[in-house]
Amino acid sequence: MSRCTFNYTRLAVDEDSVNSFDPRFDLSEETWDKVPWKSIGLALFLLLFGCVLLILSLFIFTGHITGDVSQAYGLFGLGTLTFLPGFYETRIAYYSWRGAQGFHFAAIPCY
Repeated sequence: MSRCTFNYTRLAVDEDSVNSFDPRFDLSEETWDKVPWKSIGLALFLLLFGCVLLILSLFIFTGHITGDVSQAYGLFGLGTLTFLPGFYETRIAYYSWRGAQGFHFAAIPCY
């Protein structure tokens, strides 16, 4: 076996410095209010798809649709995994659109 050897060097700027400025984390006014339409569309899709899967699992559990209980548990798990992030981002988008304090479109990641 051969070992990988890396030549490490120290960074030129101290990361703990108070005066350091990183432009990656600078949110200007245009970035703060920019609406991420693709992310909102994805959030709405996840929300609706999760609702459909949860309703289907409920119908299988109650016997309105024929199916095995294991299918209902699978649909319930997938429905939960798609519903929760869709609901979370849709809620942030709605409150940002309404202008609620503490909610901004910058909190939604852009894709």
